[in-house]
Amino acid sequence: MPRGTFEEGSPAVFGARRHTAATHRIDGSAVTTSAEAVDAIAEALSFPDYFGHNLDALYDCLTDLAWLPAGEHLLFWQRASALRTGDRPAYEAIRTVLAEAVADDAPGEAFLSVLLLTD
Repeated sequence: MPRGTFEEGSPAVFGARRHTAATHRIDGSAVTTSAEAVDAIAEALSFPDYFGHNLDALYDCLTDLAWLPAGEHLLFWQRASALRTGDRPAYEAIRTVLAEAVADDAPGEAFLSVLLLTD
């Protein structure tokens, strides 16, 4: 059972976790390509310099958050619909990587949760 959660929906699902997890925000209003999404995630979670800026490297970093403090880290992506509308296949690919990274439940003191806000 994964420690983190993956949710996609309206702002109402954000709920109580905003007070219990370290929140890393993305304003997705200008994120319309896969490369922009990968870069926004890397920036929000302060990925290390060795990050490879592709989907495989994204998955690897999301399942090993060793550079972050222990505990839950919530990737809170507002306006994810900009990518979904602009490039649906890119949105689905990024969404899949995020969901699989949460489900991986890799050992470590820091772990990922994701909330994609689709307005």
